Amino acid sequence: MLLASAAATALLLAACNPQTTAMQKEGIGFRQARFAEISAMRDYRQCRDDAVQLDRQARAAASPARYLAAARALEKCEAGVGPEGAQVGQDERMRAYALSVQDHFKGGDVAKARANLATFKESYPGADLYYADGASFVETMEILLGLRDRTAVGEFSTANVGGELKGELRRVRYWTRN
Repeated sequence: MLLASAAATALLLAACNPQTTAMQKEGIGFRQARFAEISAMRDYRQCRDDAVQLDRQARAAASPARYLAAARALEKCEAGVGPEGAQVGQDERMRAYALSVQDHFKGGDVAKARANLATFKESYPGADLYYADGASFVETMEILLGLRDRTAVGEFSTANVGGELKGELRRVRYWTRN
């Protein structure tokens, strides 16, 4: 009887052991993956904060070279995310990449701003950001970068861009014609 009881206990423990081991390995793997995501985002946020500080300095000094440095720093941050953090912090990364588009434009590198805007639209299809006045980031940048027809009469009325930009572009159009 004692031998049968010991054999039954050993059999029961042997049956439970693989499942427990599998669960432990899955838990450890999940924790490692989660830690990698958190580390990637921590590194990204530190890099982004440094780049945003460069952007603030560029704005304060009105320096095209600093705008370009900030844009390159933001691109470097995005490139450094890697696969472990690719699905984390999408909205933060989208805002930072949009800032890189603006910074390239402000720095005078229109070709790179256009390329980054195209990458932005491919990476975040159907997504857009909005300025404080409700203007669309994508539409504003398309008009500023010459990706939309600036001479079309109704273009400014239908585009979701700020009133100040519409007024300035209308003024430029008026003086180029008159």
